[in-house]
Amino acid sequence: MTILKLFFSFLQVGLFSVGGGYAAIPLIQDQIVNVHQMMTIEEFTDLITIAEMTPGPISINSSTFVGTRLSGVIGAIICTLGVIIPSFIICLTLAHFYYKYRSFSGVQIVLSALRPAVVALIGSAGISILMLALFQTDFHNLQFSNFKIIEFVLFVGCFFLLRKFKANAITIILGSGVVGTCIYLIAGMI
Repeated sequence: MTILKLFFSFLQVGLFSVGGGYAAIPLIQDQIVNVHQMMTIEEFTDLITIAEMTPGPISINSSTFVGTRLSGVIGAIICTLGVIIPSFIICLTLAHFYYKYRSFSGVQIVLSALRPAVVALIGSAGISILMLALFQTDFHNLQFSNFKIIEFVLFVGCFFLLRKFKANAITIILGSGVVGTCIYLIAGMI
């Protein structure tokens, strides 16, 4: 039964995550953490962190990691197929119609109307990840007593370096990992 739940959950994620992988994160969280309660928010956060660090599309990595965690290799295959199948079918269909009707003004209107929804989904994913990093929870259980000052300082520093100096994102990721590890090692010794 869990395999079927996983497949249909990720089929929904694949079907409704318009805008790419980061738009899929809130949908995956809703299905796995909120609706079916197959994972805690902490476990989900750890898996998303790993999925973000590994090469490849975030939605596929996330689905693979969740499937592996919940049902092993079969779960990974089922979740990955669930998230890929809708996209594959939709992309083939849309590509056919786009090349056939791309000069039609209605196509441009529809694409323009979808942009704000995509931005909202990506923004929602970013805010969810930020809340998980800073408070170890989502908006529903937000408690300011759980505020993580080290993560906040790392976030502000990384954001500043990215915006002001246009630093390389890979350098920022590796650097924040090293700095965070050093800070927690030093804090653990005190």
